[in-house]
Amino acid sequence: MINEKRLRYYRLQRLRDQLIASDCTAGVFFDPINVRYATDSRNMQVWTLRNPARYVFVAADGPVVMFEYMRCEHLVSHLELIDEIRPAISWFYFTAGPKMGERAQKWAEEIADLVVSYGGGNRRLAVDRLPREGALALDALGIDVADGQGIAERARSVKNEDEISCLRNALKICGGALDSVREQLVSGTTENEAWATLNYHNAANGGEYIETRLLTSGPRTNPWFQEAGDRAMEAGDLVAIDADMYGPRGYFADISRSFICDDHSPTDEQRILYEQAHAQVHHNMELLRPGVTFREFAEKSWSVPSRYEKNRYMGIIHGAGLAGEYPYIPYQMDFEQKGYDGVFEENMTICVESYLGAEDGREGVKLEQLVLLTEKGPLSLSDYPFEDRFL
Repeated sequence: MINEKRLRYYRLQRLRDQLIASDCTAGVFFDPINVRYATDSRNMQVWTLRNPARYVFVAADGPVVMFEYMRCEHLVSHLELIDEIRPAISWFYFTAGPKMGERAQKWAEEIADLVVSYGGGNRRLAVDRLPREGALALDALGIDVADGQGIAERARSVKNEDEISCLRNALKICGGALDSVREQLVSGTTENEAWATLNYHNAANGGEYIETRLLTSGPRTNPWFQEAGDRAMEAGDLVAIDADMYGPRGYFADISRSFICDDHSPTDEQRILYEQAHAQVHHNMELLRPGVTFREFAEKSWSVPSRYEKNRYMGIIHGAGLAGEYPYIPYQMDFEQKGYDGVFEENMTICVESYLGAEDGREGVKLEQLVLLTEKGPLSLSDYPFEDRFL
């Protein structure tokens, strides 16, 4: 059960707490994930990931002012946390063209007026996405711009019970989608056809979209990050899927599983790949505790065998909520270059990752589990099974 009012108030307060902790009087958020976190509103979310056509002003101690896309005020008028709705000033090049600088100036003047009105003398403003023209215009008006993306990511990283319920619901729908895909894993089915089924099941059950096309078969499973294509699956192929699915209310159902086409028995090599990927996920899950540092986790994480090093995945841990999010932990061997300091906290929701494919191997296995970090350790939020016959 989800208490929508409690969900909205919790998320907005988390955001305000982070603004205060960063000595920011307010934030302006363009990223539609952050806009949704602050207001529980969406409007053309995939399109606005690319086109900053709507944004929100959140005062640390003051109003929430939603700047909505033209003639779309009716989409947010019911939301109790939004104190005022104004038309957005579109100043990205697609809509502004050579007038981009002129419109950015008008945008900055309106935002600066809000900062002065509600800042109590503090002119420090967090912004998550800010092209050069907007930054220059705010600076000329005496506004001190700070990073807003980090503020939003840290706010989003710790969930309340309603967000956890949203994730459980999204994962349940994801599990049904994976079941539907499994029924299609017969010789002759193309990767695109199977990926379309994943999309269909999500949308038919109130989900929103999938942000990647990571469903591949046979030799296209290794190396990873190849996208679903028109290859027809063959009997005995491994089929690897990273769901990356945005379910109802926009929550991110991010689990990965690997299956076999035509219900064949796995080969010895397929079994070894799967067993080791399964061991990596579960070894690393058991390390998760509140208070463990990111560096400590990386140092104690499962040691990847040398034959898989070259094709290793981008990381071993990342957060998940309204998107893939903070924190991110790379492999121990990559930590000095890619890692950063931090501490795991209770009620973070974490994806534990594994991809294993040998440099000279034909196939690879992708596994991933989304867990809730409790006081006592990790709790899996998805009950979708692993493949016992591989283990």
